[in-house]
Amino acid sequence: MAWSLRTRSPAAGAATPPRPTRGRQSSLREWRWGDRLTLLGAWAAGLLLCVVAGAIVTYVAVQGATYLRPHLLVERPQVSLFQSGSGGFLDPLIGTALLTAIGMALALPLGVCAALWIVEYGRPSWLARVVESGVEVIAGTPDIVIAIFGLALFQLGFLAPLSSTASTGLVYGKSFITAGAMMSLIALPPVFVATRDGLQSVPVHMREAAFALGKTRIATIRRVLLPSLRPNIATGATLGISRIIGDTVIVVLLLGDALRLESQGSVPGLGILRGTGSSLTSYVLDNSPAGEGHAPQKAWAAAFLLLAFVLALNALVGRIGGVRGGRGAGAMLAP
Repeated sequence: MAWSLRTRSPAAGAATPPRPTRGRQSSLREWRWGDRLTLLGAWAAGLLLCVVAGAIVTYVAVQGATYLRPHLLVERPQVSLFQSGSGGFLDPLIGTALLTAIGMALALPLGVCAALWIVEYGRPSWLARVVESGVEVIAGTPDIVIAIFGLALFQLGFLAPLSSTASTGLVYGKSFITAGAMMSLIALPPVFVATRDGLQSVPVHMREAAFALGKTRIATIRRVLLPSLRPNIATGATLGISRIIGDTVIVVLLLGDALRLESQGSVPGLGILRGTGSSLTSYVLDNSPAGEGHAPQKAWAAAFLLLAFVLALNALVGRIGGVRGGRGAGAMLAP
């Protein structure tokens, strides 16, 4: 007997199942009043934030551009009761650069290595959880607590070579080295999180392909993963720099908040690192009406310069994020 497979036609009069239709866009008039109010609140909140941010940037830009002069960037600050004799803010500029360099020199390798170890190894697991929780604790700790902890730590006798000391042997615990070390703590979480998220987003088949070619895990990390993480690391580093140049409390407590750079010792270079000074944020605080207020116009100029740095870093983060979003999986293997 020959068997044949026939398709059964629907019975006459049977209802044909409806075809799926595309969902239409509902009109705002058809929304519930609660949904309308939610949308209105979202728009109002967004516009309010834009207005507040625009007002801050515009006001600081107008005030700062009015008083900013090129000679202020190359003149050292002076002690004076009058604004005309107070000099420029060259020393705070140098201090900001030194703090940023020291802080990122410590935070960048530590954050990247910690993220690599947790994602790629993570053994023992309890230690990995402790490290990750520790980074979260540091990220949520107020700057004043970090500054006090650093001051108490670097006042210990065996750490005296890292900070300024008195002729009697008293350790002050204040220097660019100590302030930069504490600055690295506030820059560490952005670097760690950006690197960890980048590692977790790398496709698994890239690791498997490297292992199939005979690469060891460390070789895979060095030749495959790290090149693909350059945008993530750059984003985390940029965010860390933004936090360093915008901090004030650590500068005031651990850098001495001196008007000029004060060297400690006779060794060139090392004496400056062991000495005290100031940054742009502390300069703005000291010369604003909230501080001594001896040079409010120059405080506005320094604030404008600081805001320009922050805006440039934010634009750089957006640019890096755009480049990272446009990279495909194949481009990750490029050195």
